[in-house]
Amino acid sequence: MSRRIKRMNPKPRSRDERDDSRPFKARTAKKAGPRPGGKPGTKPPRFAGERAERRPPKAAAQERPAPEKPVEALLPTKVLTVKVTADENNMRVDRFLEARFPGLSFSHIQRVVRKGELRVDGKRVDSKDRLEEGQSVRIPPLKLDAPKAVGELSEAAQKTLKALKEMTIYEDDDVLVLNKPFGLAVQGGSGTTRHIDQMLEVMRDSKGQKPRLVHRIDKDTSGCLLIAKTRFAASHLTGAFRSRSARKVYWALVPGLPKPKQGRISTFLAKEESEDDTIMRIAQHGDEGASHAVTYYAVVETAGNKLTWVSLKPVTGRTHQLRAHMEHIGHPIVGDPKYFNIENWQLPGGLQNRLHLLARRIVIPHPRGGVIDATAPLPPHMQQSWNLLGLDASRFDPIENAPEE
Repeated sequence: MSRRIKRMNPKPRSRDERDDSRPFKARTAKKAGPRPGGKPGTKPPRFAGERAERRPPKAAAQERPAPEKPVEALLPTKVLTVKVTADENNMRVDRFLEARFPGLSFSHIQRVVRKGELRVDGKRVDSKDRLEEGQSVRIPPLKLDAPKAVGELSEAAQKTLKALKEMTIYEDDDVLVLNKPFGLAVQGGSGTTRHIDQMLEVMRDSKGQKPRLVHRIDKDTSGCLLIAKTRFAASHLTGAFRSRSARKVYWALVPGLPKPKQGRISTFLAKEESEDDTIMRIAQHGDEGASHAVTYYAVVETAGNKLTWVSLKPVTGRTHQLRAHMEHIGHPIVGDPKYFNIENWQLPGGLQNRLHLLARRIVIPHPRGGVIDATAPLPPHMQQSWNLLGLDASRFDPIENAPEE
């Protein structure tokens, strides 16, 4: 399949063509609409503009929402049918169960959904499907992991809490941003016993509510991971991701020199599963399971044209999107066990054969006003590579001028 990298050309074209071909700076003319922290219904600031304050203004922080209704505490010992309330409209199936039955384990939720024991209007659903007000949810008998009382942490739990605190790069009453290390999974899976979602169990509050994942990053990707500490925050933050109000920047090390040095990658991606592995393949529009994926990239600095530091800005959030897109244009990310397939390519001496991909920065409207703007440092293996290659992590990142969509 041909590569779809649209080059920059100052020659006047149609509006659709101009959006993909002009240099980043030419494409960042001011648009109507306010910044986060401004008037309601406005857009967050672009990376190129002045950064908003990370913490919300005091006035905004004092405006608390109406008290939440208490969740249903009784665990169903037989089949139960409930109606989705207005407050639960557009909530994911797994979040719905977690909110109604605090302490219900992630694995138990996934199991009852996967087996079809939970039904919505009589139909099977996926845990990521969203509910609508008024729908009937059939809930099977459940097994609750009773939450521990506050302060009743074992020695192992205290170590886990300390580990989470050491990862923390931003925290307030509603939001937590972790600097997730390489090799630590975000959620559980086959053979995975330690992961962020499980670690968050030690942060349950007095009502039994634990912090919720707002998005995911791959196990071998390091950097910014956003966590909602309250249901109120989870609703607003997931909404920001759906509306693409969240801005994310990734750093990667790739072989060769991408040309042009700034560009847009636009493809369809579909999941391809085998007995041993799952990868995302480039697909055609209309293919079963194919989803459109868009990524902007920019060369930041090179090391003798053999290796290049690129900055990436995903517009969409597909599984393995950045990894599949960089492989698609012929510059797979160094250390990627799934997508790096350049024959006879030798890893330069001193560099570790680990995925060189960092979730560098996240900028997202705060649920109570203002903006969350968090940045993660290079993980140890990438810092080692930057030092060996003479790359300067303080250089200006041209991806800041990339379009928003």
